[in-house]
Amino acid sequence: MTFKQGFRLGIYVFKDAEIIDYAAPYGVFSVARRLDPALDAFLISDAMRPVQTQAGLTVVPNYSFNDLPDMDAFLIPGGFGTRQEMYNGKLHTYIKALPSTCLLTSVCTGSWIFGAMGLLDGLPATNRKEPDRLEASGMGMVPIDRLAEIAPACRISQARIVDAGRIVTAGGIASGMEMGLHLLRRAGYAESFIDDVARTMEYTAAYEQYKHDIEYGGTTQ
Repeated sequence: MTFKQGFRLGIYVFKDAEIIDYAAPYGVFSVARRLDPALDAFLISDAMRPVQTQAGLTVVPNYSFNDLPDMDAFLIPGGFGTRQEMYNGKLHTYIKALPSTCLLTSVCTGSWIFGAMGLLDGLPATNRKEPDRLEASGMGMVPIDRLAEIAPACRISQARIVDAGRIVTAGGIASGMEMGLHLLRRAGYAESFIDDVARTMEYTAAYEQYKHDIEYGGTTQ
């Protein structure tokens, strides 16, 4: 089995980030490291201070933006906090400065940020399709419809994972599981390796449901 050594996933955490959005891909990499210790995942924030995410769960980042950690993929989770992060100039500057070899990825409403930056123009992308009660009411909007409003030049996809090359988006709060597994694929791991990670997590049945729900650059595989 051959694969790229040392794939590093940096996960952005911010106030009111959705817990599962960032914890699920981190968890996938944590389990995958049992099979290849060269894998790594870590948390990044705009400053080295505790971050209160959704429901009051507080985490301590491993790096700040100023540390400029080396990574192969940068992931933005969703959550209530994405409403503010769409206007976070410091975050936008950081993303623009990342090397072109670094994948830009998101889970759930994290894709709003890429959309607000104009990075999804002409590309397919996805977002959460099932609204909560407020979003389903006249006072709100389904997140994937909101993405279409934020990024009108984006080609909205209903797929679980949309891989548009450098930018990879996932739709759904729990889709961070599929994002983590797909990033192993992008890192060059064999499908048998990925299946073994899913099996170890007792996630095989769910992964079988979603593993082919991927759109590549506009073409469903």
